[in-house]
Amino acid sequence: MPELSSFELAAPLQQDSCFVADWPLCQLRVINDQQYPWFLLIPRRAGVLELIDLTPEDYLQYQQESWQLACWLRQHFRPDKLNIAALGNVVSQLHIHHIARFKVDKAWPAPIWGVVKMQPYHQTELLERIRLWQQSLPEWPSLA
Repeated sequence: MPELSSFELAAPLQQDSCFVADWPLCQLRVINDQQYPWFLLIPRRAGVLELIDLTPEDYLQYQQESWQLACWLRQHFRPDKLNIAALGNVVSQLHIHHIARFKVDKAWPAPIWGVVKMQPYHQTELLERIRLWQQSLPEWPSLA
């Protein structure tokens, strides 16, 4: 099994998102687009392209982390629908989108990709939101 220390984030994910937290398996990041509460879970394992590339133990851990994130999104944003998907057609590194969708968002009911141009947060607003999100996210035991 690849070690966490060999994890490297794909450049496009680094460019389009900001670090929020490291959970036991996944790095949690937010996409820098203020139009949607849009988060990524990225398993910190080298060479993982699909969910089936994870070990059975890692797959179960991913499911728990995804469930926690989805519950948190529902509680904090009260969306009309949660979109959870792993596509990877452009960036092959496994990353799972968790997007809170609303009937009033600009892309509804279509998928968000390619409908409207991304609108980045103002840097100070993004940093403040990340700080608030970090305080309200579920806590995980340390990996020590």
